[in-house]
Amino acid sequence: MAKTPRISGAPLRTLAASTRAAPVRSLLARVLREQLGINAVRALGDEVRGELPMSVRPIRARRSYDRPSEGLGVPTVGVWPHSSSSYVEAYGSGRVTPRQIAERALAAARDLATRSVGPVHVYDDSRALEAAAAATGRWKADRALGPLDGVPVVIKEEMAVRGLPTRLGTSFLPEDGAPADGTIVARLRAAGAVILGHSPMTEFGMSPIGVNGHRPMPRNPHDPGRAAGGSSTGSAVAVSTGLVPVALGADGGGSIRTPACLTGVLGLKPTFGLLSRSGGGLVNTVTHFGPIASTTADMARFLEAVSGEDPADELTSAAPALAPGVLVAALGRGVRGLRIGVADEEWSVAAEPIARAGRAALAALEKEGAVLVPIRMPLARHAAAIGYLTIGLEEFAGLHEVRRSHRDKLGPDLQMTLSGLEAFQPDDYLDGQRLRAGLRREVATVLGDVDVLALPTTGCAAPAITDAEARGGFLDPPVLDALCRFAFLANLTGLPAGTAPVGRDGDGLPVGLQIVADAWDDATVLQVLAHLERMEVARVVRPRVSVDLLV
Repeated sequence: MAKTPRISGAPLRTLAASTRAAPVRSLLARVLREQLGINAVRALGDEVRGELPMSVRPIRARRSYDRPSEGLGVPTVGVWPHSSSSYVEAYGSGRVTPRQIAERALAAARDLATRSVGPVHVYDDSRALEAAAAATGRWKADRALGPLDGVPVVIKEEMAVRGLPTRLGTSFLPEDGAPADGTIVARLRAAGAVILGHSPMTEFGMSPIGVNGHRPMPRNPHDPGRAAGGSSTGSAVAVSTGLVPVALGADGGGSIRTPACLTGVLGLKPTFGLLSRSGGGLVNTVTHFGPIASTTADMARFLEAVSGEDPADELTSAAPALAPGVLVAALGRGVRGLRIGVADEEWSVAAEPIARAGRAALAALEKEGAVLVPIRMPLARHAAAIGYLTIGLEEFAGLHEVRRSHRDKLGPDLQMTLSGLEAFQPDDYLDGQRLRAGLRREVATVLGDVDVLALPTTGCAAPAITDAEARGGFLDPPVLDALCRFAFLANLTGLPAGTAPVGRDGDGLPVGLQIVADAWDDATVLQVLAHLERMEVARVVRPRVSVDLLV
């Protein structure tokens, strides 16, 4: 079956309307199944399947994660980007106050919106300025709460922020403000962070490209003619442009790592259960909340501030308690003796500039004492297809009332996706979970021998996008699959996975290297990314469109 070209505009709307007819739904399902690899994964033999899982808690491959440390400290960065440390130093010296930074950030966010990269969808001016004023008082009194006190942050509109509507990228969900902060937001406030507002996301988080006709979605700051990735689009753009040093994203199939990669910053999907999902608008078996940031230190400080058991989310009861400062300390371990698993069959299908940059980064780690270990993970090539069967059908079921009462209010691209899912086979989901169990078993076996896995973050760089496509949306299965190709492995297993920018393609667009570790071993992901940062192999480059709040 030939690859379907990108469909947008009037043809997309016409096709979306036609999928109300059963024959068209059936044809659409056939196309999606073939082009997203679902037919191929369903045809695999039973030997690769596990038993139907009764739990989605991550499988821990090792009993101990004790790692030697070279005591290298936190990596330093140059004049760009500004990390949370940059703000803390400015506050401590009296050069600027949190109140002044909050005022500048709110104004800068509105200015960025006029330049096609607006990273804030709903502003929380009064609470932000109130929090910034309180932080200003603490800094003046030498009673700062810690490394995030007074630091500006944005929150993906998938997580509840008190007083703001949690609309999940839609046009029709209620505009009533949330009655309370989600747990992560509450913990950020307790650490002194200044919440500027909600960042825009793709509709129900169902697109990794970064397009949503219901929002003025931000374009890629490196090239506004390119998409910024999704679904945590606004959070990634907020960090990439320099508006904030760290932002909250959510990741069900790459939605933290993909936009972080495409916009040239860092992102980390933690172990499933490390961060509370309480207050999240989309709850399924693969979605994780986590940070998008300008430095590894920002990610470590963010995770230390918001992790920990939460009675409102029983999955957090399995998470080992993090000792204070343990993640920041891991940034100085270095990589000597670290065993990095490299699956050549995975790297061979990435675009050449991505493979070249990733392999160069791995070679640099090898020179620093890491050991590159060839591995085989035969099911990894099917992880995206298993992921589509999982998140696609879980979201399809979760949107039952939306499909019944609000279908015409959805974007035409999402209408088509849901229509195609409606015609899937009755046992697709359950068989997908048996395949998922086999993948989890396979990856745990590999991680019993190596410390981390190294994969490309995406299969392509940021795709081109026109103004018309940005306004009306589009359907592009090959691009969708390229962006998700290497992401779902970590979602399906619940393992921690981070991305760092390690190069550029021929058009000057960022490309990323992904590091995946064992369950609850988030520290080692940060350890590897920090050493790439220390060597300046991973570099956050100032984009074409940016702001500098510390000037």
